[in-house]
Amino acid sequence: MMTNTEAEAQQPRYRVPWWTTLIDALIIVTVTALLTYTYAFQPVEFLKVAVGVLLGLIVLIYIILAYRIKPRPLSAAPGRRIASKLILIDEEGESLKEWYVQGETSLVIGKSSPQEEVDIDLSDTEYASLISSQHAVLNYAAGKWYVEDADSRNGIGLRRASSSAVQRMDPEKPHEVGVGDMLYIANTRIILK
Repeated sequence: MMTNTEAEAQQPRYRVPWWTTLIDALIIVTVTALLTYTYAFQPVEFLKVAVGVLLGLIVLIYIILAYRIKPRPLSAAPGRRIASKLILIDEEGESLKEWYVQGETSLVIGKSSPQEEVDIDLSDTEYASLISSQHAVLNYAAGKWYVEDADSRNGIGLRRASSSAVQRMDPEKPHEVGVGDMLYIANTRIILK
């Protein structure tokens, strides 16, 4: 049984651009000003009817367009939330380190060195010797996260949140990942939350 808070967390959230709110406010101010000017200060009856019909059509067209154009969801997959952080966990499942990824578009997972820096640095992990300098890339596109093997020596494993089996990823293509999925970078485990 799901609580109200859990049900709300699973609902997709929508991003409304600031300019949409500004346009709505300008339309309301303009319509109010035109109606006030026409009906309060104009003695011509034909003008009052013409402005009323014209504004009625504009409002009707606006309502039709507003309901046809849906806001872009933050989560493209229904019922799945977008990961906002990565958590490095140990053998017992305890959190060792966290990286917040919300707002990022591309992250390199590997080991930092004086020659190159990575976004998710695993150089101080237990299995660092098995991790390539640029082991994997995590990309955000079309409301989803994708992980891709960056031609690493030891590959990447993926355990879906809904499964207990670890699959070795095909290095030739990106794989969609979501909240609860676990990445195995060599023997190092990273869970998406």
